Amino acid sequence: MRDAKRTVLRCFLLVLLAGAGPGLAADVTGTIQLVSAGKVLRANEAEDAVVYFRPKSMTAFKPPAERALMTTRRKQFWPRILPIAMGSTVQFPNEDVILHNAFSASTGNVFDSGVYGAGEGATHTFTRPGLVKVYCNVHHSMFAHILVLDTPYFARPDAQGRFTLRNLPAGEGSLVVFHDRSTPSRQMLDPALQPEVTIRIELTTRKVPPHANKFGKPYGRPLDGKRY
Repeated sequence: MRDAKRTVLRCFLLVLLAGAGPGLAADVTGTIQLVSAGKVLRANEAEDAVVYFRPKSMTAFKPPAERALMTTRRKQFWPRILPIAMGSTVQFPNEDVILHNAFSASTGNVFDSGVYGAGEGATHTFTRPGLVKVYCNVHHSMFAHILVLDTPYFARPDAQGRFTLRNLPAGEGSLVVFHDRSTPSRQMLDPALQPEVTIRIELTTRKVPPHANKFGKPYGRPLDGKRY
């Protein structure tokens, strides 16, 4: 009789665990493949992509207290794509000996650092989700993107095009891949049922997008003859 009770209890526990499995937090790993004009690009070019997961049932989250960094170095923004959670603060240090002026005219996240030299630079807190196109008012070729997300589940691929999203909540959600030279890729996915994916992205736009300066005017030589 006692053995029979133990068998029933063991079966009951196994049923509970089997039912709880899909509800546990899960990881999703994957590979991003970039294609342009029909040719597969080097794997490390996928480092400019962002992968994020938006659960169907989103819960409130706090942005990290630590500031994110977008550094000006050798007349470029580093990194070129910066994903952050909504409410995060970004700092713009300058490692160059020349002047820069980071700005964006993106709706809902307009900012202007002003002209700044070497040092810690200005900060700005981004409170609305969306794509923030960042330029330098001094140097036309400098551009970057800050992707402000309404989810804390995001990652950037490594030099092999691989990524991992960790501790995703239970249930189905939208897996999105953003690349500034392509239309975002979206698919519904349940992390517990599909823990590994391969996503192919076709790049269709130019590397340096056409843009005006912060006054809405074309870039040109400084009127006072100074070089920055």
